[in-house]
Amino acid sequence: MLLEKPLTNGDTVSFKLASGEEVVARLDSLTSSKYVVEKPLMLTMNKDGLALAPFMFTIEADAKITFDANNVLCASRTEKEMAKQYLSSTSNLVLV
Repeated sequence: MLLEKPLTNGDTVSFKLASGEEVVARLDSLTSSKYVVEKPLMLTMNKDGLALAPFMFTIEADAKITFDANNVLCASRTEKEMAKQYLSSTSNLVLV
């Protein structure tokens, strides 16, 4: 059986919310009742395929968002290629 390393602060994490949205964010902290994240982006579809868009348009760029664990259906470390796209979208880095 393959054991997955627990989520840790600083990981790029994907969340599936009870509302149906999928969010990619940088994990700031977590407890049994909440996830605190930075720079949340929502997964959307456009004519070219999957894209990342702001989760909330009216917050400061460096705001921390708290998700109540009751509203999170599941959370997991983000797949490598999507994590690269997320990092490129949230920083000035271009990863190849």
